[in-house]
Amino acid sequence: MSEKKKSGEKPERKKEFRTTVGGTIVNRVYTPADVGGCQEEDIAPPGEYPYTRHIMSSGYRTRLWTMRQYAGFATVEETNKRYKYLYEQGQTGFSVAFHLPTQEGYDSDHPLSAGEVGRCGVAIDSLQDMERLWEGIPLAEVSTSMTINSTAATILAMYIAAAEKQGATAEQLRGTVQNDILKEYIARNTYIFAPAPSMRLVTDLCAYCAQNLSQWNSISISGYHMREAGATAAQEAGFTIADGIAYVQAMIDRGMDVDSFAPRFSFFFAAYTNVLEEVAKFRALRRMWARIMKERFGAKNPRSMMLRYHVQTDGFTLTEQQPLNNIIRVTLQALAAVLGSCQSLHTNSFDEALALPSEGAVQIALRTQQIIADESGVADTVDPLGGAYYVEWLTDQIEDRAMRYITEIDRLGGALKAIEKGYIQKEIASSAYNYQRAVDSGQQVIIGVNKFTSEEEPAAEIFEIGIGAEKRQIERLGKLKQERDNHRVGRALDRVRDVARADENIMPVLIEAVKAYATIGEISNALRDVFGEYREPGVV
Repeated sequence: MSEKKKSGEKPERKKEFRTTVGGTIVNRVYTPADVGGCQEEDIAPPGEYPYTRHIMSSGYRTRLWTMRQYAGFATVEETNKRYKYLYEQGQTGFSVAFHLPTQEGYDSDHPLSAGEVGRCGVAIDSLQDMERLWEGIPLAEVSTSMTINSTAATILAMYIAAAEKQGATAEQLRGTVQNDILKEYIARNTYIFAPAPSMRLVTDLCAYCAQNLSQWNSISISGYHMREAGATAAQEAGFTIADGIAYVQAMIDRGMDVDSFAPRFSFFFAAYTNVLEEVAKFRALRRMWARIMKERFGAKNPRSMMLRYHVQTDGFTLTEQQPLNNIIRVTLQALAAVLGSCQSLHTNSFDEALALPSEGAVQIALRTQQIIADESGVADTVDPLGGAYYVEWLTDQIEDRAMRYITEIDRLGGALKAIEKGYIQKEIASSAYNYQRAVDSGQQVIIGVNKFTSEEEPAAEIFEIGIGAEKRQIERLGKLKQERDNHRVGRALDRVRDVARADENIMPVLIEAVKAYATIGEISNALRDVFGEYREPGVV
């Protein structure tokens, strides 16, 4: 819609207004004419296909989103203590951060683990660690999210075995394992194996959960890490849905009916500070996924079409300078997630640009969610921004741009081929470059960094991991390896190798191996013997 300036009007603050760098150009005002092409089905009532407004008709009026705080550091005892603290503060779901060695299939005593043990997450080497991580926390009664990918199948096997030792059944377990290997090749690089065997492990886990863990989300397809790497909102939406298409197709290719597994597929997205762009993104994502599942894959179960997702406020936006400003940023991002109708939310702590979050900062982050839930009023009605001309127009714009990416990825042969050709990586890298140029030039304002700056040192408590944590973890691991039945471990690892070479679901033998107290490193090495290790080729 064209905009006419009135005679004598003052010049606007900027030549061009955009949602974010590389985002949509924003008009001065929006009217019914801007959403004239919107079909009635596009904005059907909440709980009705294509779920633009919400997947449930009652929204948060019957149940609030799950409030999670991503946590894990040092040893299992220290992390267990933090979990219990958060639970006492009103957290309603647990979210586990694993240290890098666990994510990449190394034990804490491996030379490559030196200096990394317990630093960016909790060290989990064996079932013994998993048992102690949840000591005093009944796994039959809580919901747990585990951010793990390359070693997801082994970690889930440990969780199942630990829950069984507590007396819980597989059917009682509720939660999510990330298990999204494609985004590792795109944005994070904590892969171990080549894409083909990695996809086999992903689908084995998803198939096992579909048949044995009725309340467990077998995958959390993640756009968050792409956004952290520099993707725009439309890229996050398009590339994540493209990955989702690849996983659904892989499950169908192994002979599974779409409605047997898709209801337990979930997603994970970032929330940036531009509130209305994020709200529109979440609305567009729901509509895209519903239509793709129904029209492309022939899903008949409405739950297969419902995009269920967790949101994390974006760590990339947090600044070391004037760190208390991060509380405001996180509040706006959390508000966007709630207005966008998420099912689960993690709020970052204001000090995460400096170090692992301190206990006091974690409490403020959790209180942010609780205040939004109980004091803001935004959870009292479903999709309160629905029908706003700008929000509806922006929803359409993000959907259109995201679908263009999906069309191009389809032309390239699907998400895996697009990754192998470097298409997705290059698109994100270009966006990240443009963003940094905008920050450096002052076009993209970051308060405290390139505007309203100060010379004051950050006044925040720094939470540090002592060197003793690594020593204690290695000593415990050494004792376990001496005291367990190593003949049983050897037989279990041989079975892992045999099944990895065969056309058989690997989850049962992984559960057998972890019950023998085989370690994450030993199991990963058994799989390396069969699958080898992947090294990313140069992308031209």
